Amino acid sequence: MSRTTRSHTIARHLTAGGLTHLHLTEVEQQRGPTGRHEHDGFAVRQHRDEAGTLVVIAGAYGPDWFATMREIRHRLEQPYVKCTVLSDAPGLGDHEVMVRWATSEELQARKRAQAERQAPLVALLRKQAAAEEAAAERQALEDAGQYGLF
Repeated sequence: MSRTTRSHTIARHLTAGGLTHLHLTEVEQQRGPTGRHEHDGFAVRQHRDEAGTLVVIAGAYGPDWFATMREIRHRLEQPYVKCTVLSDAPGLGDHEVMVRWATSEELQARKRAQAERQAPLVALLRKQAAAEEAAAERQALEDAGQYGLF
């Protein structure tokens, strides 16, 4: 059973990321993403999942609700926020995702995946740093009057 996730915590993370909280009621949220919303934003509500754990349903609203949905997912899955975003939970609309705290295994898997994605860049940076260090050492020897024989 995962930890309880509170809507005000999720809303705080999303507003800190630059998204607009629309403060919609549950009835307004169930009308859909494009309704009468002039501005892009999100709304959250509490929900109980199949295991009885309190989770949050976050919905994207406005003319460009799909971009808002991407921003919600991106913001909440950051390593410092530590949430898991599920879009395939039963009872969710196309514009909604279920948010819960990530487990340790999920966080470790994300960390490994990020390290694998960044491995080529890290290797290139290390290679460049080694080449710069060797060039600086060679220049220091030449400045001291010692030249390589080869």
